[in-house]
Amino acid sequence: MGTLILVRHSITAASAAGRNLGQRTDPPLADEGVDLAQRLGSTLALELDELPHDTVRLLSSPALRCRQTAEAIAPAVDVDPGATEIIPGLLEIDYGAWDGLTADECRARDPERRAAWEADPYTTSCPDGESGRDVAERAFPVLEEVESWLADDRSRVAIAVAHNHVLRLRLCRLFGWPMSEYRERLVTDPAGYSLVGFGADAPVLRRVNAAPV
Repeated sequence: MGTLILVRHSITAASAAGRNLGQRTDPPLADEGVDLAQRLGSTLALELDELPHDTVRLLSSPALRCRQTAEAIAPAVDVDPGATEIIPGLLEIDYGAWDGLTADECRARDPERRAAWEADPYTTSCPDGESGRDVAERAFPVLEEVESWLADDRSRVAIAVAHNHVLRLRLCRLFGWPMSEYRERLVTDPAGYSLVGFGADAPVLRRVNAAPV
C-alpha cells in the first residue's frame, strides 16, 4: 500500500510561546526550528529506507514555516526542492481576531465564544475567522486526491507538510472519531509526523505524532 506522511511544520517563535499562528502573519522558523527540521529530514529518510518508494511527492502549505520545513526535508528524501507542490488548501485555520493570542487571552477577550469553540471547534468559528469544518472543506479534497493516488500503487509515498489543525482534523477523520473532538483527542507537535498506509479496505495508521530522532 502507498504511504502518506503527514508532517507538522517545525518550531516558530509563536509555537514556542503558545500563541495562535494562523494565516494572518507569515513568520519563518525559529533557529531551533531549522535545526529540528533538518533532523526531521534525516528521520524521514530512515522511514523511507523501510518503505517501497519508487515515487515520492512532497507537498506543502504556502506558509513560510511549512515551505522552510519542506526545504529541509527535500534533499534528505531525494526530492528536488523545486518539485515541491505548494497547496493553498493546506493553510492553517484562520484564527481571525484570535490570531497571535494565547488561549488565556482568547478566553479573557471572548469568554462565551471561546467556551463554545473549545467544546466544538469543528462547527464553531473563531471570531472573524474559520471553524474546523471550514478548514476540512478546503484541505480534505487535496488530501483525498493524494490518498487515492497512493492507494493505486504500493511504491508511492507522499509527504504533506501542513499545520496543527489541518493534521488533527484529517487524522480524526481517518480514525473515525467525532470531528468535534479533534482538538481533544489528538496532538501534533512541531516537526511531528504520522504515517498512514492506503490501499487496503481501510487506512492503516502506523505512526501518530512521531518525533524526529
